[in-house]
Amino acid sequence: MDIVTQGVLGAALAQSAAKKEHVRLATIIGLVAGVIADADILIRSASDPLLSLEFHRHFTHSIFFIPVGAGIAFLLLWPFLRNKLPAVYLYLYCFMGYLLSGFIDACTSYGTYLLWPLIDARISWHIISIIDPIFTLTLIAAIIIGYKKLSSSFSRIGLVFAGVYLLFTFSQMNRAEDSIIELAAQRGHTIEKIIVKPTIGNSLLWRSVYLSNDTFYIDAVRAGLSKRIYQGDSINHFDMTKTFPELDINSLLAEDIQRFETFSDNYVSQYPGRPEILGDVRYSMNPIGITPLWGIEMNLGDTSQHVKFDNYRDASKQLKQQFIDMLLNRDIND
Repeated sequence: MDIVTQGVLGAALAQSAAKKEHVRLATIIGLVAGVIADADILIRSASDPLLSLEFHRHFTHSIFFIPVGAGIAFLLLWPFLRNKLPAVYLYLYCFMGYLLSGFIDACTSYGTYLLWPLIDARISWHIISIIDPIFTLTLIAAIIIGYKKLSSSFSRIGLVFAGVYLLFTFSQMNRAEDSIIELAAQRGHTIEKIIVKPTIGNSLLWRSVYLSNDTFYIDAVRAGLSKRIYQGDSINHFDMTKTFPELDINSLLAEDIQRFETFSDNYVSQYPGRPEILGDVRYSMNPIGITPLWGIEMNLGDTSQHVKFDNYRDASKQLKQQFIDMLLNRDIND
């Protein structure tokens, strides 16, 4: 989730476990501890752009790192709070604030290494957007009321609501996926792999990408009281050995391509009209589009260079209107 939600969730958890006289301090402590896991964004290299991708939401989000992450938050806060709070309570609130950092990120499509080092792979449940106002604002309201009234009850109610909301979004994802499976069958496609994920900021409109016969098919499902499918585009699945048969698999370029494929769970295609760019087809500004949100640019003339990582954001008025139209169950212009 976004860093605001991470902090708010941490604050709610710490507040929910706080003694009445500690409610306000616990809220602040939980807020700080909740964002510590995302400090992994500082792991980066000027010469290797993919390093930050590999380590963002990595070991700091593992359930086995929770006591360590809480300890880091404790050490940061102890100099300021040692005269205001016993050490045991400070660590407790740090622990609660850090507790679900990895879990909530695993609920997104970006995923996290939740069980590292036992399982060295991203776990992604795809049930909530990176930014979801309903989830976040509910928790904000709960902790503000609890902070003012010196009560942990409101944060507990907010957390229960947040949990119920995640169950709702899980149901929404399943409804959307069922529609896409039916659509693929109508097309005569055998689905080899599929991802259905919420579009930004809501749990109503879902982007679907499935692979069939070396082709990605992109569609969107509006999962309201009734469901509506918006059929999108298709694009070829990238296969390094087929596309670049002469590329030395031991070259730095080949290694970077394989790293990007791992990060993208092999949902990789070439950027439309720009074959030197590989994109993560899971993400696009357009729910039914094939233009990736981010990707890597290759220098095919020098295989000893690292790839470049870049974002490809299209914030055009037309694209925004198309998104709104789909969200509101309107017809769209192709």
